[in-house]
Parts: sequence; structure tokens; C-alpha cells
Amino acid sequence: MNSPFNILANSPPLPVLPAIANPRPEWLRVKFFGGENYQDLKRIMRTLDLHTVCESARCPNMGECWEHRTATFMILGDICTRACGFCAVPSGKPVGPPDEGEPLRVAEAVERMGLRYAVVTSVNRDDQPDGGAHIFARTIEEIRRRVPGCKVEVLIPDFRGDWNALETVLAARPDVLNHNTETVPRLYRQVRKGAVYERSLGLLRRAKEFDSQIPAKTGLMLGLGEEKEEVLATMHDLVAQGADILTLGQYLQPTREHLPIVRYVHPGEFAEFKALGEAMGFKHVESGPLVRSSYHAFEQVARYAGAHNEASVRA
Repeated sequence: MNSPFNILANSPPLPVLPAIANPRPEWLRVKFFGGENYQDLKRIMRTLDLHTVCESARCPNMGECWEHRTATFMILGDICTRACGFCAVPSGKPVGPPDEGEPLRVAEAVERMGLRYAVVTSVNRDDQPDGGAHIFARTIEEIRRRVPGCKVEVLIPDFRGDWNALETVLAARPDVLNHNTETVPRLYRQVRKGAVYERSLGLLRRAKEFDSQIPAKTGLMLGLGEEKEEVLATMHDLVAQGADILTLGQYLQPTREHLPIVRYVHPGEFAEFKALGEAMGFKHVESGPLVRSSYHAFEQVARYAGAHNEASVRA
């Protein structure tokens, strides 16, 4: 792409930055919820042998979301074939092929939870010919069969640029197609091992070309050492691919073995990025320290729909 911040193929590896010593600021303090709904969801997940990215990625919003009976299902197992520097999901070599019964169990969990909006993501399965795309498609179909009217958002990997795999997912017509860009191109080699910035842009572009009516969503983490100009250039790249919804949140180091936090981004900066993003052409930008891809996902899509309808009326 033409962004001035694209990675050079022969650029040297970036050094690992030292962790900051500052304590977590007040705006990043979260209240733990562990009430009846939280315990009920935990029982459902364990009974049906399901995984959630909430648990595996140590999301700070898990208590709040689970208490409100929302969770993000993580399919294709719980072992990722990549080892990204920011992610707490265990990495390694998965044992055996994907579980073909998993889509049925996810649909059962959606029904038990009484969901009307389900979010489904996955580990990377680079060991599989289609990256697990057919399991995504079947999960969408099973949820719709078991819970008619339930909307389904999928947060997909890049499938190593296999556009046939992407079309397999899109043919099942998810209500939202999400693929996270995660960071600015300069930091890709350090943050997203095995990923390619241009590949992620291409996925978003092809998703919109396949079906322009399916909202395309993506997200970035801040606080990893990116500069403001790089964030804005990346946002321009994303909106140029047709991305409709953008999420921006603070990176939080899950363990000492993961990439350190370079700085905490103030809520005022997140508010500025939101205003600038919507001025660029995103239909909705969800921006704040604790924002994650699926945090308040239903509300994000509702705001997108409102902006989309308003733009249609003006046109």
C-alpha cells in the first residue's frame, strides 16, 4: 500500500522495549464482577467444553461482560499456531484437526445464554488447509438454525491470505465481519509475528468487494510505541479499504513474557482519535482505554447502523 509507514521487507528486527514502571492509572481500574450470571456462564462453557477469548486472552472486561451474559466464543481449539507478542492465548502445535462438533455446542450455548448477538473468534490454525474457515461458516449456520434472529459477528484470522477461505466465511453471511489490524505497520514484526500488514488490508478490501452490505470491522491497540501520525496513517489505510467500524483500546501486558506497555494513552487522546476517525469516514469508532473488539459489540453495530442510515438519507 502507499502508506509512508509500511514495513520495509529488509528492515532489521525491532528491539524489545523496556517495561514502564508507572502504576496503572485510575481510568484503567476495573471492577470485578462474580455474581450469579458470571458463575452461570462459566458452568455453561465448562459443561459444553467451549473456550472463550475472554478467559484465554485475560480480557479486563470479562467480569462485566459475563455478568451481563455476553461472551466471545473462541473456536478451533485453544492452541494458536502463532505466537504474537501481545496475546495470552497459548501457542504451539494443535493436536488433531478442528472439532467438527464445536459449532453445534456453540449454538447450544448461545441458546442457553439467551443471546440475540453472538461474537465468535478463533485461534490461528495455520496447520489446516482452510485455516478452519469451514468451522466458522458452520458455526454461523448452526447459531442461526438454533436461535433464529440471533445476529452473529465473526472475528477472523487472516487465513494466510487464502481468499477462498475468506469467501467460505462470507458465504455464510455473518452480520459483521471483523479482522483486527492490531497495530501500525512499523511494529508488525515485533507485535504480530506471522502476520503481514498488507494482507490484513487486503482481507478487509476483499470482504467489502465480496458483499458491501456486510459491515467490515477492525481494531488497533495503542500504547505499544506507535506515534500519533502512524495511527492516523493506518486509520486512513483502513478506511480506504472500506472498513466501517474501528475499535481503539489500550494494550495491557498479560504476563511478564509479553510485550511491555510503552505508555498509557489518556482517555482524551482516545476521544480525539474517535473524532478524527469518524471525520475520515468510519461509520463508527469505539475508542477508549478498556475498549476491545467485542466489548459492547451489539451497541457498536447499532451505532454503525444509525450512522449508515443517516448517510443514506443524506445521499
